[in-house]
Amino acid sequence: MRGYRPCQIRLSQTEALALTEQLGTRFPQFYLTSPAPCPYLPGRMERKVFTRLSGEVARTLNDALTHAGFRRSQNIAYKPSCESCQACISVRIVVDAFETTRSLARVAERNRDLATEIVDPWATEEQFGLLRRYLDARHQGGGMSEMSMFDYVAMVEDSAVETHLVEYRRQGGDTAGELTAVALTDVLSDGLSMVYSFFDTHEAHRSLGTYMVLDHIEQARSRGLPYVYLGYWIDGCQKMSYKARFQPLEARIGSGWVPLKRP
Repeated sequence: MRGYRPCQIRLSQTEALALTEQLGTRFPQFYLTSPAPCPYLPGRMERKVFTRLSGEVARTLNDALTHAGFRRSQNIAYKPSCESCQACISVRIVVDAFETTRSLARVAERNRDLATEIVDPWATEEQFGLLRRYLDARHQGGGMSEMSMFDYVAMVEDSAVETHLVEYRRQGGDTAGELTAVALTDVLSDGLSMVYSFFDTHEAHRSLGTYMVLDHIEQARSRGLPYVYLGYWIDGCQKMSYKARFQPLEARIGSGWVPLKRP
């Protein structure tokens, strides 16, 4: 790929063997991005290692790389690869051992009027309108702040793996049927991976981001899947702090998945 330098990734011997067995001789080529300002920790620079997800092995590769701490964006699997920082830690919820606290139970109760529907990954203008309002309220100046409808279509529909959208709509009253939140979710061999989610920021009292995670825990449980993958957690980053509420949480480190204690 032009503009990016090929690189090696670090996998444990077990992971490398499993990936080779799953993919045969088609071990993927990985690339390294140029340094760019970190969107989470001021004053730091970030780099990412990434590879393409395509063809018949896309789903298998996405599974294997998610287990190794990667995340998916469209048909790219990526992972932070910063020389002087290892703050980004991939985390997942252990579904069967999940502990519902009083505060989380209150979040679930506040959202009992929302109907959940799993739909095919097709972008709609209604979804995009909600996303634009979310970005304008929460992420002005961020990497997605200039996202167009064309970009949103690519984010949702440009995927070689099993994925879907989860729509949350109000029930009853004058606002019945109104779209309140959306999650883009991958289905893995051992769990659900929450790729991206957005919601109505005028409904702050609902804690919709937290509620969508709670709902995905129940979805995973109903499918018999042991994990919900939440992406990266960064100690000290306010945007990521909500993830630590879901216990027990496991973190992906060099030796594999280990329990992450509540900060």
